[in-house]
Amino acid sequence: MSLKLVVGLDGHSTGEKALAHAQTMAEKSDGCELIAVYIIEWSPFTFQTAEENAQRHKRREEEIAIAMERVVTPAVTAMSDAGLTIKGVVRHGNVADVLDDIAKKAGADQIIVGRSSDNGLSSRIFGSATSNLVMSASVPVTVVV
Repeated sequence: MSLKLVVGLDGHSTGEKALAHAQTMAEKSDGCELIAVYIIEWSPFTFQTAEENAQRHKRREEEIAIAMERVVTPAVTAMSDAGLTIKGVVRHGNVADVLDDIAKKAGADQIIVGRSSDNGLSSRIFGSATSNLVMSASVPVTVVV
């Protein structure tokens, strides 16, 4: 049986820990596909002029390219070099919603994320995106500390 894991990357050590845990699981599995995902928080609910929207779209494309270059491509390269099957994805949107959507569309067995390093009161134990994901995901979620 092939295992499919979605791994949430954040560009920090928490995402690296999630990826390392996914690698351990993949190496113990008879065939595993990893999907490394970086989500750029993005709200579609703003009222702007046409010119502002054009600039926003340009910034959005630039953000995707930067995230792919700095976070996703190095993760994909490291896992590929370790002999694992992996693809990388960068999306804009709500972290919990987008990770769950990617997992559903891919037929993933599990989502793996790191615990947030945010220091706010509401994110003492988990980051708000992590807690939202845990409470609403359609597949099991592993939170790596």
